[in-house]
Amino acid sequence: MPQLNFIQAINTALAEEMERDPLTFLMGEDVILSAFGATKGLIDKFGPKRVRNTPISEAGFVGAAVGAAMAGTRPICEVEFASFFYCAFDQVCNQAAKLRYMSGGQATMPITFRAVFGAMGGAAAQHSETVYAQFLSVPGLKLVVPSGPSDMKGLLKSAIRDNNPVIVFEHGGLGRLKEEVPGGDHLVPLGKAAIKREGKNVTLVAIGAMVPKAMKVADKLAKENISVEVLDPRTLIPLDEDAILASVEKTNRVVIADEGHLRGGAAADIAAIVADKGFDFLDAPVRRVTSLDVPIPFSPPLEKAAIADEARIEAAIRDVVGR
Repeated sequence: MPQLNFIQAINTALAEEMERDPLTFLMGEDVILSAFGATKGLIDKFGPKRVRNTPISEAGFVGAAVGAAMAGTRPICEVEFASFFYCAFDQVCNQAAKLRYMSGGQATMPITFRAVFGAMGGAAAQHSETVYAQFLSVPGLKLVVPSGPSDMKGLLKSAIRDNNPVIVFEHGGLGRLKEEVPGGDHLVPLGKAAIKREGKNVTLVAIGAMVPKAMKVADKLAKENISVEVLDPRTLIPLDEDAILASVEKTNRVVIADEGHLRGGAAADIAAIVADKGFDFLDAPVRRVTSLDVPIPFSPPLEKAAIADEARIEAAIRDVVGR
């Protein structure tokens, strides 16, 4: 299998799906220039009718994508930075998420939204936020948060083929992460978690960029005979509750690591599910390791202090296992 980094995996998935289905097209800010490299070269393969730059008006071009989907095409809409979704909330939450339901299923909404999120080393608050929690309570959307190149390719291809609006959150800090990626029609189903490492003492549910950090912590604690099971949900909607509960039933302890904020975040949602449906499995309170409830700072040292890291994950695990 070829070795690809995170950005190359995105580029490969986009090219393969646009080649496979002529109804797909790419639109958004800087998709021709490709500020991050994920759409690099696609204008040369597919031409200006299928790779379209848009004005810097998220409310406008996201609304255009909704209309294009209703007209029978399959837009792949790049919002560039995830914080810019705030400018297009009505189009995403009030239009894309609801029109299939409100039309009694007569209108499908096969849109894939893509956006970079997360702390990237001094990109400042308006370009560093983790915003998927804001969409968790919006029925009609699917939310994808890949943690590595292989899943990135497989999940993005599945998102593009889905007949519902799917938001794919791509962590900016994972761009250079490289691993073997299956070639050809590699699909990862939406709603299927992955056990990244088997363990028996504690379940560590890690989301997105927290997965590589979780693996480092698990490696370190294994030397002390603390066996950590690392579970990557991969999609937050649909969420693989069965996989999470099965792991907690095995380990009886759970820590949830997420770069989102503590209050009202994805970690809170998963913790509530475990408490509601898996309380009898637990031998210790559920612990959450998240970013602080502050805007992500521009200063790199302050940014580092604000987001969840290996030390805080390790401390939470030691707390629940009593070591």
